[in-house]
Amino acid sequence: MTDAARARTSDAGRRLDRLPFGRPHLKVLTGSGIGWALDAMDVGLISFIIAALAQQWDLVPGETAWIASIGFIGMAIGASIGGLLADRIGRRQVFALTLLVYGLATGASALVGGLAALLVLRFLVGLGLGAELPVASTYVSEFAPARIRGRVIVILEAFWALGWTAAALIGYLVIPLSDDGWRWAFALGAIPAAYALVVRWGLPESARWLERRGRHQEADEIVATFEAASTRPPAHRRPAPSVSPAPQATTPPKASVRALWQPDLRVRTSALWLVWFCVNFSYYGAFIWIPTLLVAQGFDLVRSFEYTLWITLAQLPGYAVAAWLIEVWGRRATLSVFLIGSAVAALLFGTASTEAMILLTGMALSFFNLGAWGALYAVTPEMYPTSLRATGAGWAAGAGRIASIVAPLSVPLLLGIGGAPVLFTVFGAFFAVAAVGTWGLVDRRGVALDEG
Repeated sequence: MTDAARARTSDAGRRLDRLPFGRPHLKVLTGSGIGWALDAMDVGLISFIIAALAQQWDLVPGETAWIASIGFIGMAIGASIGGLLADRIGRRQVFALTLLVYGLATGASALVGGLAALLVLRFLVGLGLGAELPVASTYVSEFAPARIRGRVIVILEAFWALGWTAAALIGYLVIPLSDDGWRWAFALGAIPAAYALVVRWGLPESARWLERRGRHQEADEIVATFEAASTRPPAHRRPAPSVSPAPQATTPPKASVRALWQPDLRVRTSALWLVWFCVNFSYYGAFIWIPTLLVAQGFDLVRSFEYTLWITLAQLPGYAVAAWLIEVWGRRATLSVFLIGSAVAALLFGTASTEAMILLTGMALSFFNLGAWGALYAVTPEMYPTSLRATGAGWAAGAGRIASIVAPLSVPLLLGIGGAPVLFTVFGAFFAVAAVGTWGLVDRRGVALDEG
């Protein structure tokens, strides 16, 4: 793609950016957000299921670590492939496919009788989960008006807290009821398979992506539905041309990993991968293991799940504050401040000795870390032009998933070296490195997606 073409905002993009947030935007946001919440519910459930299976199947720490890490191996592959597919065959198609894959695999996990079968299915779950998140954030960002795009993506990310809270409630209310409680939890996790049908036929394809693929008539019709629902009159709509106007090409350059490292993108790509890697390491290392760590500290299973539920609820105000600040301070400042807060909270949580301090510092870690996640998902799609956006977001997430594979496996080793203080000091250090890495990103608050 030439610099001139990249700098030129698409017709669909101009028309979408000038609209107020309306019912069609809400449909896209909530439709994608429900899928996002179901994704979070699945990831959250495994942390509670691991704690239960460790007791029921008499698993050693290395085996429980692999239950978590095998899913992240799938997520790393899924994120990389999903982004490439979304740039080639469409955002909505891949989004629906990912929901179907991980929903069916999660449901099948309820029937397993041993560790080997569970590991295979968790890998398949990871393929779907990994592909969904970067595709969904890219999809929503391409509909959101430029002036509030960051806030909309943070709100999308806030659905993660709803899904993780649902997982905590299932963990607290369902899993302890019987020896088969974890099976019922997996069965509930099959819901995304049915929701995939809603996504496939209930949500529109990205108009920006359609236009870049030369499908102007379809793009025009989708944007027209958004304009018709707006109280603001449409802006100089034009008839959809049979060919793309110069200098934009009818068929954009093929999405590839190499394109992410061209001279004008390589700094932001390297910084983005660094931030994703560090945040994933600390987040999944901490939150996947918190229920198990609390049990190891002497809390029974029910009390451990109750504390994890309260810690999880602190995610919601974290998202709310990040959603406000991201359009006030900008992307980089908001992201770096929340990462610094995460680093401090991790250090305090690692040394907490009383129940009150465990709860307070755990909630602080949840508040800052999930606010940082919201800002990270907002900034990621903004780093790339439309023809590379899902690929860039997918490979950044894929780089992060490498850390999420390593982190759960590292937890038993770090605990053996120095217990929770050493473990959470390492997590804090990774958060601090991520905070430094944010300043290699480009802050595009209020700028149209296809500009610069």
